[in-house]
Amino acid sequence: MTTATPTGLEMLSPVWSHLTQLQPERGEGIYLYEADGTRYADFTSGIGVTNTGHCHPRVVKAIQEQAAKLIHGQINVVISRPAIQLAETLKTITPPSIDSFFFSNSGAEATEGAVKLARMATRRSNIITFQGSFHGRTAQTMAMTNSKTVYRSRYQPLPAGVFVAPFPYAYHYGWSEDEAVDFCLRELELLLKTQSAPEETAALVLEPELGEGGYIPAPVRFMEELRERCSHYGILFIADEVQSGFGRTGRIWGYQHADLTPDIIIMAKGLGSGMPISGVASTRELMSRWAVGSHGGTYGGNALATATAVATIETIRDEKLAENAALMGERLMDGLAELQSRYPVIGDVRGRGLMVGTEFTREGKPDKDLTKAVQKGCIERKLLLLTCGSYENVIRWIPPLVVNEGQIDEALTVFEEALQAAL
Repeated sequence: MTTATPTGLEMLSPVWSHLTQLQPERGEGIYLYEADGTRYADFTSGIGVTNTGHCHPRVVKAIQEQAAKLIHGQINVVISRPAIQLAETLKTITPPSIDSFFFSNSGAEATEGAVKLARMATRRSNIITFQGSFHGRTAQTMAMTNSKTVYRSRYQPLPAGVFVAPFPYAYHYGWSEDEAVDFCLRELELLLKTQSAPEETAALVLEPELGEGGYIPAPVRFMEELRERCSHYGILFIADEVQSGFGRTGRIWGYQHADLTPDIIIMAKGLGSGMPISGVASTRELMSRWAVGSHGGTYGGNALATATAVATIETIRDEKLAENAALMGERLMDGLAELQSRYPVIGDVRGRGLMVGTEFTREGKPDKDLTKAVQKGCIERKLLLLTCGSYENVIRWIPPLVVNEGQIDEALTVFEEALQAAL
């Protein structure tokens, strides 16, 4: 008996979930193209990665030019010029106090680095995260993630010292924003009295807008009061900007919607336009407490990735893509709010810039089935959208930041068609 040889597709590990079986041949702007020319509007941006659009000419040129000169020079051995240029470029878009940068490959890796930095710099052990957060799928970051059980189920025991505080998800609670914020701040104080004393708490890690947890913006007052409490207790404030950074929310950083400065910023996704790169940014004073050699990695500061990141940041800056995200996000939110007025199954529309969530509910309960049906209908109509949320009942809108008015309007039309077909 002969066994059929598996196809290349079948050789990919089934641990990966797949939104589609599409195998695009190329990408340009907001679009992906199959070999036969079929075009899809990619409102996933590779999960918030291609902020500059697919294959932006300036980014492509930087990759081509750098690849011809130096692809990799290991940073413990030699220091490539692009790594230095990236630090200099990041300095222009971070607060004055942030003046030291460590580069790695993925969001989870950068988060692990930030936690290691916080623990060593403060000589404290514990970390506080928030309900609905997603920080990665490595061991340490799984312990910090609680947006869905699938990310951590059957991997226990996970690293200790992580404590979870409630997040002001006002729609879920059925409260006003202020009521939700007041409740969560009281619960945080209770946590500091009952679970993790301030003197043993190294850092608080916050997504300025929950990603996998449902695209829920952290209220401005909540962020500012967290900053005040961190300063009072000597706890480091870490902004996880992996998904919300680099113009996604209409500002370069999501935390900039509030009046605060983080002690540490975690970055990835939109930093490299598709090249694997991430980073930890902090003050030189904090970074100097990180023992030499206690953290590192073979590919961190890779010449090709850092050159791409420089071109990415320059493109976002010069083409005013954060400003475009703010304008197009307003148009998208207005369009979705109008649909909400006619389709009550859209329980909530929320977000900042082009990081927008639409939550589906029926009779006050999350409606995952309808959400998936609408998503499927959009894909059939050549619009790629992702879902998120603990109940998988939120469709998230994250198009490339180069999207224009016509493309937003076309996507809204497709979305309504899919919603009508699903009802």
